[in-house]
Amino acid sequence: MPLSVPSSATWRRRWTPSSTRSPGTADPALPNHNRRERTVTVTVPTRAPSRSPIPNDQPLVGTVALVTGASSGIGAATAAALAAHGAAVAVAARRKDRLEAVASDIREHGGNVLVLESDITDEPQAGDAVERTVGELGRLDALVNNAGVMLLGPAVDAPLSEWKQMVELNILGLLFCAHAALPHLLRAASEGPRQVADMVNISSVAGRVARNGSGVYSLTKHGVGAFSESLRQEFSNRYVRVSLVEPGATATELAGHNRPEVLERIRSQFGQTMDAQDIADAITYIVTRPRHVAVNEMLIRPTEQER
Repeated sequence: MPLSVPSSATWRRRWTPSSTRSPGTADPALPNHNRRERTVTVTVPTRAPSRSPIPNDQPLVGTVALVTGASSGIGAATAAALAAHGAAVAVAARRKDRLEAVASDIREHGGNVLVLESDITDEPQAGDAVERTVGELGRLDALVNNAGVMLLGPAVDAPLSEWKQMVELNILGLLFCAHAALPHLLRAASEGPRQVADMVNISSVAGRVARNGSGVYSLTKHGVGAFSESLRQEFSNRYVRVSLVEPGATATELAGHNRPEVLERIRSQFGQTMDAQDIADAITYIVTRPRHVAVNEMLIRPTEQER
């Protein structure tokens, strides 16, 4: 059972100096009018943790979030979930038509959303997505680095263009967005409505366990994990929380970019899968924690997935 300590606690105890007692005398706890007593008062100040009030219904009211890779899957579900919790949301991806569909759904449910057609593998475009978010929505309290690509297959005949594509999007795109966003997140942590900011980086179970045929994809996700932990340590005392989310098998478009034979192998390996909403719920949980709580890492697998 956890110990509950008030903001200031005082204990008083009566005691008898040993010099007033001789061997064989009665227990000093028993009444004895000839016994000298002293009262010692000890006051132990304790500091209550700084906590921001969080309404139960929409804890993100007044905040702004930028979600990359938001045209489908985990990104689209996350943008909708954050908007439902009160955040104004900027959605970034290359496919503007898909972004407009995501934005339309958010608006139908009363959300505030900004559409950003952006290729974050291009450094200026990544920076522009962040600056437009701040310029048009007023601030940036949360960045969800979700954009990524997974191209699997034997290394011996893998097109180098696929390896380059994964490195550019999964690593460089994330770095470009993180670098552009950090000054704004630091400002939100000191001046924002919740006095805390979040960067959530989406990795994968492949960032923990490398599989045959997933070498470069696993490399990129291990890198995301290392980068996230370094940033977490650097900014924790400034209340920019950096979280790593590692989904297992999830039913999204991610696997669909692979060649047909690889896609068939993926489907045969994983029976049960999660939905994008399962991961969006986890991300929403992370960013709605009170100021004094940070969820540093979250590994999420389907119940039946072994590794």
